Amino acid sequence: MSKKDHPNNAPGVPMVFPVWFENFQVKYLNNALKPIARFLPGTGTIEHRGRTSGKPYKTIVTAYRKGNVLAIALAHGKTDWVKNVLAAGEADLRFARRQVHITNTRILPAGYDGPEAQNLPRMARMQLGRVGVFVGDIA
Repeated sequence: MSKKDHPNNAPGVPMVFPVWFENFQVKYLNNALKPIARFLPGTGTIEHRGRTSGKPYKTIVTAYRKGNVLAIALAHGKTDWVKNVLAAGEADLRFARRQVHITNTRILPAGYDGPEAQNLPRMARMQLGRVGVFVGDIA
């Protein structure tokens, strides 16, 4: 399957990684990193529930924070965790020894240059030109 035909590739949220890397990361890398992800700098675990099953999930993400705004670049496109959190409108993110609750979840599409982009952390703003960015407010 090509990136263009992949279900994660959505308008405004392009998938920039090749499909083989996506599969490798989901099958091997994430499982290896889950136990230590919350201790790696900039990395955390987002805890969310399935849209239809209600099953709890934990997904490793690289999150950027500026004040009460949390941003996650969506280089893998609009993945299941993104759809789950958008449907719920909230999630918990665990960093090291701290957990934050995020609300008012939304996606800024790739190339977005509106006023909300100025409130994003610098690393998220830099990536916004090429990928969509998931944004949430820390409650």
